[in-house]
This record gives sequence, structure tokens and C-alpha cells, in this order.
Amino acid sequence: MATTTTVAPPTTKKIVVIMGATGSGKSKLSIDLATRFFPSEIINSDKIQVSKGIDITTNKISINEQGGVVHHLLGEFSGPELFSPSDFRYTADNRITDIINRRKLPLIVGGSNSFIYALLSNQFNPGVDVFDELNPVQCISKELRYHCCFIWVDVFTPVLNRYLFQRVDEMMDSGMYEELEEFFEKNGFSDRNTGIRKAIGIPEMEGYFRNLKNCTTVQEKCRLYDEAVREIKENTKELAEKQMWKIQRLRESEWDLQKVDATEALRAKMSPENSKIPATEIWERQVVLPSMKIVKQFLLE
Repeated sequence: MATTTTVAPPTTKKIVVIMGATGSGKSKLSIDLATRFFPSEIINSDKIQVSKGIDITTNKISINEQGGVVHHLLGEFSGPELFSPSDFRYTADNRITDIINRRKLPLIVGGSNSFIYALLSNQFNPGVDVFDELNPVQCISKELRYHCCFIWVDVFTPVLNRYLFQRVDEMMDSGMYEELEEFFEKNGFSDRNTGIRKAIGIPEMEGYFRNLKNCTTVQEKCRLYDEAVREIKENTKELAEKQMWKIQRLRESEWDLQKVDATEALRAKMSPENSKIPATEIWERQVVLPSMKIVKQFLLE
């Protein structure tokens, strides 16, 4: 186990941004850095997790997993519409200032790259979607509002997809089904997916619960359930692909993203019997320590 090192953050607006596809381990890395190396507070940059409710379905980090680290913009807002990138730009900037005034390091953590771009870009235009394939990569601003350290937690796509499928099954077994059943009992069904209803899991399971009453046999119910779960897995996979494409687009625009590879750690986590080294040790060597060195050097600059 490495000796922990604490580096006091300076009073300038230096921030660390932890990026990556869903399921790559961003939240875990942020907690490792915040609890072991750098006095920090975390600002969530996942546009779905900003909203209150359905914590299992939206895969919010639990209180226990937070390790006592202060989290901002995590389950804070409710309403018929999602928090917009412009909302995030304004609110997160205020939180960053407060965190720095407390002599803590702001960690921006989440998979919504549209939020990250809105917050960081010096020339943000809410009317232009820089991640639209029809727009040239040159429309992405290289000028940033803060001095940023970017850490990109990457995972080899086939390994990530396998993990995401496994995670959906684990979430369903851990209360996601009951959580969504209660959600629809309380809020009913809707023909419009707005606000929190855009979260992966809600549209797919809404179809399941809508049609459940029409099933007359156990076999029909099982087929309906399996189809909903399959759709959740495929849509989660598609989300990860879109997130990785956006990260690559930022990198092509000369954003200085420093990559750490969590592939082997994730592979060992899924199949510990096939790994000679524990997943926790691989994670430490290949993800945590390289990230710690990157951030330490950044703070000393």
C-alpha cells in the first residue's frame, strides 16, 4: 500500500476533472483521491444524478461509498425538466469558488460531457451543440475558464460492455425493480420522457409495468421482463459509446486529457478466479497511484 501524500491546494482556481464512460470507475477514483491524498469536495457532473430520487436506477454513489467526502449537485434538484448545461455552468462555478475558499480542491466527476464543456469553456454558447456530428470539431473552444487537470478513466470497450451488462443485473437484484415499481405507483405513466424520466431504466421498465397486467402466464411476464432488461443493457452500452466518442472529440480539440487504464482492474473484479492479482491491487497500481501523481504534479505547478 502506498504512503499517503497530502498536498494543500493553492488559492487559484485549479480544478481536477475526472472523466470517463459510465461504469469506468470515476466515482471510486474520486473518493480514493479525496480521502487519501488531497483535501477535496466533489461536484457531480452527471445530468441525471443532479435530480432527486430513484437513486438505484440512476446509480448514485451511496452515503456509505462517499466516505465522508462532501458532494455537490448530487440529488439536489427536482422538477419536470432536467438541469440544463447553462444551469450547471452557473451553479457549479459558485460551488467551485466556495470550495476553493475553504482551501479544498474541487473534483468535477461525472459522465455528462455536455455539462463539463459548459462549465469549463470560456466561450460557451448554449445554442450550439459542440458534440453534434454535423458541427466541425473546430467549434470546440480550447480556452478554459479554469486551470484544469483532466483524468480520463478508460476501459477497453468489450470489457466495459460486459461489466455494464453485469451491473444492470446487480442493480435489478439490489432494489431497482422495487424502486421503479414504487416510482410508477406514485407518479403514474407518461407519454413524454422529460426530467428524471429520461434516466435509463425508466422508459424501458415503464413499458414493462404498463403491459404487465395483460400477461396471463408466468412465461409471458418473464419474457416481458427479460426484454425490458435487455433494452436497459443495450441503452446503457449505447450511452457509454456516446460518452467515449465525446471524450475523443474533446481530445481531438487539444484538451489535455491524461488517460489511466482501468481495464485490468475491471476484468479482475468481474472474474477474480482468473486473476493472479486482486482487483483492488490492480486498481491501486494502474489507476489510483498514476492519478495521484498526475494531480500532485498539477498542484505543484
